[in-house]
Amino acid sequence: MKRLFAAVFLFFFASLLPSAQAAGSGQRGDTFFPDFTLHKLESGSGPTLLVVGGIQGDEPGGFSAASLLATHYTIKKGNVWVVPNLNFLSIIRSSRGVYGDMNRKFAYISPQDPQFEAVRNIQNIILDPKVDLVLNLHDGSGFYRPKWENDRFNPKRWGQCIVIDQERVDDEVAQNPRFQDLQGMAGRVLDRVNVRLLRYAHVYHIKNTTTRNFDLEMEKTLSYFAVCAGKAAFGLETSKELPAESRVYYHSCLLEAFMREMGIEFERKFHLSPAGVALALNKDISIRLYNKRTVLKLDNARVTTRGFIPVRQGPDLAPEPSNPLLTVLTGDGQWRVIYGNRTLTRFTPEYMPFDESVQTVNLLVDDRAFSVNIGDMVRVNSHFMVRDENSLRVNAIGAKKEVNGSEADVRLERADFAPSFSLDQGGNVFRVEFYREKAFCGMILVNFGPENADSGNLPKTLLTAGHADDKNGLGR
Repeated sequence: MKRLFAAVFLFFFASLLPSAQAAGSGQRGDTFFPDFTLHKLESGSGPTLLVVGGIQGDEPGGFSAASLLATHYTIKKGNVWVVPNLNFLSIIRSSRGVYGDMNRKFAYISPQDPQFEAVRNIQNIILDPKVDLVLNLHDGSGFYRPKWENDRFNPKRWGQCIVIDQERVDDEVAQNPRFQDLQGMAGRVLDRVNVRLLRYAHVYHIKNTTTRNFDLEMEKTLSYFAVCAGKAAFGLETSKELPAESRVYYHSCLLEAFMREMGIEFERKFHLSPAGVALALNKDISIRLYNKRTVLKLDNARVTTRGFIPVRQGPDLAPEPSNPLLTVLTGDGQWRVIYGNRTLTRFTPEYMPFDESVQTVNLLVDDRAFSVNIGDMVRVNSHFMVRDENSLRVNAIGAKKEVNGSEADVRLERADFAPSFSLDQGGNVFRVEFYREKAFCGMILVNFGPENADSGNLPKTLLTAGHADDKNGLGR
């Protein structure tokens, strides 16, 4: 198979969470990307929970819930470490594992395996003395039941269960006696979650794989590696038969129940329901490049952005995505912005020199004067004008009212813009770019949308939901 892209650059959430950090990197021929990011939400005291999402790339409920935890929760007591994108290449390809199943590489991995560094890095994080408990998030087939009911509801299925490898962490290796009782903790979490079911058929059960009793597959998993190292560890499963937003809802219920069980106190910035989850994951999505000189707002983004986007030659994008599942793929003459396993928009890059001397521009917005930072978005009710005070050429993308080649000191209204040039499908958000001679100085966004609707209606689907009918019964 031909290479999908000439080059792939995966960039993760680094600015809104100062503690986010890339944990390793991989080089695959002409393809470079950080393997995953670690986000530390810490209060400074109390136990530490490690949450891992995306170990298998075709399970969006798990990696989306981990991303939501990293971006929409504040920890008031205790500590939560989150890896939302452990196997990011497989996430964007919507594959269980581009290089094989990563969750079968924790007993042994060859140094020649492309994921060797990533597996070693996440193992080191698990082994950190601060980590008390590990949760590995999955979407599984069907609905687990302790006894056979039918082909969808039976002991061989994995959906809607908490997976433990054994009833207790062994006394001789246990790192924290508070969390040795895996069976008991899972049972108390079930009591909290099963009162929040959307339907009774979604009821949760405990699935004990009794891994050390010659379960050769489960011996290779992340959770069993953690248990053998003396850490409490659980696999959390939602059903692939559920819509993606329902999966994230259940994962969030499970995560909150485990945090409460550990004594971790938190605040959540969204309403916990499938609709609230979809709203939180799809609103205020953006990515800024080149120290905010290029900015793309991606709520309800157009499939293809019209016009060229100024870029600088080389890989130094200095990205600031609003979410750890956002990435930019470059190659084949077009760049794609990916959110998890979904392409949000495509655009054509135009390579040019950059002038980074300009930090602010002056605007009249609805007849009020403002100084606006490069990279900001400005809400406009009626009209705006960029003041010609920096001797810059102004290009309002989609408008054709330039005077002497510039739209500086020109009154611009929404009717002056062709809707097809907006960044969003609602026709509200437009780019205004600034140049000094041939050098790009940066851009701002102007938003003509209503006060509480930044860019039209949200998409009806959260992410590609993955495979509902898993004939092989593959689980964690």
